[in-house]
Amino acid sequence: MTRTRPSAGHSAGRRARLFGAVAVAGAAALSGCSFGGVDTLPLPGGPDLGSDPRTVKIEFANVLDLVPQSVVKVNDVSVGKVEKIDLAGGTGGWHAVVTVKVRRDVRLPDNATATIGQTSLLGEKYVALAPPANQPATGELGSGDLIPLARTSRTTEIEEVLSAMSLLLNGGGIEQVATISHELQAAMGGREATIRSVLHRLDTFTGTLDRNRAAITRALDSIDRLTGKLSAERKTITDTIDRTGPAITVLNRNRADLTRMLVALDKLSRTTTGVIRRSHADMVANLRDLDTILRNLNKAGSDLPKSLETLITFPFPATFGNVIEGDYGNVRLTIDLDFESIARNLLGGTDLEGLLGSGRQMRDMLQVPNVTLPQPPLGVLPQSPGGSPGTGTPGTGTPGTGTPGSGSGGGLPGLPGLPEGGSAQGRPGALGPGSGDLQTLMTGGLS
Repeated sequence: MTRTRPSAGHSAGRRARLFGAVAVAGAAALSGCSFGGVDTLPLPGGPDLGSDPRTVKIEFANVLDLVPQSVVKVNDVSVGKVEKIDLAGGTGGWHAVVTVKVRRDVRLPDNATATIGQTSLLGEKYVALAPPANQPATGELGSGDLIPLARTSRTTEIEEVLSAMSLLLNGGGIEQVATISHELQAAMGGREATIRSVLHRLDTFTGTLDRNRAAITRALDSIDRLTGKLSAERKTITDTIDRTGPAITVLNRNRADLTRMLVALDKLSRTTTGVIRRSHADMVANLRDLDTILRNLNKAGSDLPKSLETLITFPFPATFGNVIEGDYGNVRLTIDLDFESIARNLLGGTDLEGLLGSGRQMRDMLQVPNVTLPQPPLGVLPQSPGGSPGTGTPGTGTPGTGTPGSGSGGGLPGLPGLPEGGSAQGRPGALGPGSGDLQTLMTGGLS
């Protein structure tokens, strides 16, 4: 049996296979049981994370076909990669938690946002980090921070676009759109001016609503408060409605009386209207006369009130109290009792002024009554009716005897110009017997 010696090429291939097997076994031994597949191996040409990258967790409602080792970008610059993707949530809803590693020198705010994007139409997915667009940036994103679902989103998938286009083209809405367009053209044909006017009015209406937006809002708020108060007073309103029923019943029972009252009130109103219509001219005339009086009173101004004030203190002015200092004052009055002077003062400037004439004519027109004065002695009070005091003391004569002190009407003793015991009957204007009351009135009870 002849043995052949293996060639040199065959030996080299054998050694290479043995070295590869040993290398694979060594790698497996070094990695232990943590090997998760080819997707866990780093890809050549990936971003440089540096010696101490920052780890951030991001929550996504749907990560689509994002896989580990995908790129993390900031402003389209690769700054990190996706480390792993986990499932989280439960009864409240499932979502994905993506753990990414970013270079330490990347500066992002603590309220940064995350979006799953796509490099091209059919390209790979990546995670894009950016500052917030609608609010100011605060803080700094650090290692171990979490970007919640509220600040994450994703772009539209090409599959979703194609599906929507397929639904539209395959019996979706194209035919309906053509029908709608045809009907709109048929409806608007020849009515362009009317439609333009309607649109102009609609624009004015919407503009007015927009300008009165604050008033409309206040009205709606007021209605809301009113409904709230009505709701709070629901029991009171219900009780009021329940109690209104008996009142309506009473009104129903007295309907005939109410009807008669209304009919009588109608008759009264017609009668009143007729009276007012017939007395219209007289009422207008009275009002005009009253207007004249009021205008003249208005012209008088403050003169009339001042004149009325003088009547209270007549014949002295209202300031007369400032003249007398003390409790009395010496007043000397001169009273003119001449009939001609009195008549001229009272009737001067009137229609009766022509009837005055001379003083003698006026005195002849009047007949002076014939009265006599009693003649009591000086220092003695006149006799009172039915009493002994003042009966002529110290004299004892009877009335009418003519003796002094007897109270007869012969004369006034002690008065100049009259003889004692003489008679005054023959003098015009003399006071006769029996006129003691008039003498008392004129002398004030004193002699």
